[in-house]
Amino acid sequence: MNEMARSFLGVFHWQDAADVVIVAVFLYWIMVLIKGTRAVQMLVGLAVFLGLYWVADRFGLHTIHAVLSTFLGSIFLVIVVLFQNGIRRGLVELGRSPLFSRLAPAESEMNLEELVRAVVSLASRRIGALIVLERRTGLREFIESGVRVDASFSKQLIESIFQGGSPLHDGAVIVSRGRIAAAGSLLPLTVTPDVSRALGTRHRAALGMSEASDAVVLVVSEETGVVSLAVGGTLDRDLDAARLRKRLGEMLGRRGGPGGSGTSGSTADVGRESP
Repeated sequence: MNEMARSFLGVFHWQDAADVVIVAVFLYWIMVLIKGTRAVQMLVGLAVFLGLYWVADRFGLHTIHAVLSTFLGSIFLVIVVLFQNGIRRGLVELGRSPLFSRLAPAESEMNLEELVRAVVSLASRRIGALIVLERRTGLREFIESGVRVDASFSKQLIESIFQGGSPLHDGAVIVSRGRIAAAGSLLPLTVTPDVSRALGTRHRAALGMSEASDAVVLVVSEETGVVSLAVGGTLDRDLDAARLRKRLGEMLGRRGGPGGSGTSGSTADVGRESP
């Protein structure tokens, strides 16, 4: 036994231990990243394909084996296509880690009270609005899809953009580094299948944007005046001024550190919202 231990220790170096630890941490990080997402079902589907491939190879099912070989030959490309949102989110989280956060551009402070007053004012008059607050993930592609503004954030400007007669009121306002970067921007709609059909286009765009980035997205319902907040693919609805102020403070790092994220609420069934 001692002879075997000495033999094992003779061929096992610190590089091997580091290799095992890094792979274990990477696999754990992937499991945490995909937990509770559609990626789990996708992995089960891939496992089924691998199982069929093994069965076809074991029992000589040549046609199935040939078809699956073609599919699995491009498995890396398939994984990238299927898990593109998860990969993007994982890379964003990696970039936001303490080790690399200093490489990211610093966020400029913005007046949260001014933002809360603007949203509450729009809600009280049932003026629909969609406001995206950039955090660590850059939103240049979405800024370029709208009309460049590059103006200081103000309640009056937000209200004028979302007035019914404004040509930009149907799109989203994107706030970057504390300034209104663009208005009338186009956002991706959520592709999550279990989202309530009662949600309108604004809410679906807010969820889609929060799935594609770490942005905080505010929605004001035109029909009900309800204020909602989307972050990380989760929609927190029916926020009053106090709760909105608290949640924005948490999300924008005024409490709990920069870029803090914590989510609450859900995409449970709700009343119909106008787009």
